[in-house]
Amino acid sequence: MTAPPLTWLYAPGDRPRVVAKALAAGADVVVVDLEDAVAADRKEYARDATAELLTEPQPVPVHVRVNALDGPLAAGDLAALARLPGLAGLRLPKVTAPEQVTGVAEVTGGPPLYALLETALGVERAYRIAGAHPALRGIALGEADLRADLGVRGDAGLDWSRSRVVVAARAAGLAPPSQTVHPDTRDLEGLAASCAHGRALGFLGRAAIHPRQLPIIERAYLPTERELEEAETIVKAATVQPGAQALPDGRFIDAAVVATARRTLSLARRPALS
Repeated sequence: MTAPPLTWLYAPGDRPRVVAKALAAGADVVVVDLEDAVAADRKEYARDATAELLTEPQPVPVHVRVNALDGPLAAGDLAALARLPGLAGLRLPKVTAPEQVTGVAEVTGGPPLYALLETALGVERAYRIAGAHPALRGIALGEADLRADLGVRGDAGLDWSRSRVVVAARAAGLAPPSQTVHPDTRDLEGLAASCAHGRALGFLGRAAIHPRQLPIIERAYLPTERELEEAETIVKAATVQPGAQALPDGRFIDAAVVATARRTLSLARRPALS
């Protein structure tokens, strides 16, 4: 198995120097943001600067979060960026219907798409959106907007929506969703605790808004030594004797347990951030 991405670092599209630093920060994916991180009077410049960057391949995969699909800027974003050689994916904000995904796929003709669910309606339609088109490779929550839409105060109030998105992604055959950003870039302890909670819910990896968050996210989502040892034991046993069986320590393993163990081992095959 190829190790999946664990870190997605956002950078504002109207600040090319910040984008350049992001590309060298060690993230698995850099997300150039044309939407919330860019002021209205800087939108055109952000699009042009991003298009210039993506005229050639980049050292790490670059995704672009375009402007709202129901607004006046998204069509221009898609036209300018969708076929550039440096583009690895398009992130679609505030998706509320599968038709939005199919519409973008038809217009852009092929780049991988990622839908951000940021409203109650988007969460309710999570499975339909997740299965809208083969070009869609992932879904994720936008928790800041969702929190405002729902009027949720405590963090636990979002757990149902989080689980809904995890289940929808799996049911549609997509990769596990990544967690949304942790907005306090200095609260590394809180970030680690939040990542542990997200991992327990079934998320895989997380978006970041500052390079200092990357090692915390990676450590939280990489398997521990004990988890690796257990996974190695399971895979070895399954290789020697395929099929359901009981290990000497009493644990029962079957195909599902073996698949989980293989995923665990795949996560370890990645260079660690310093």
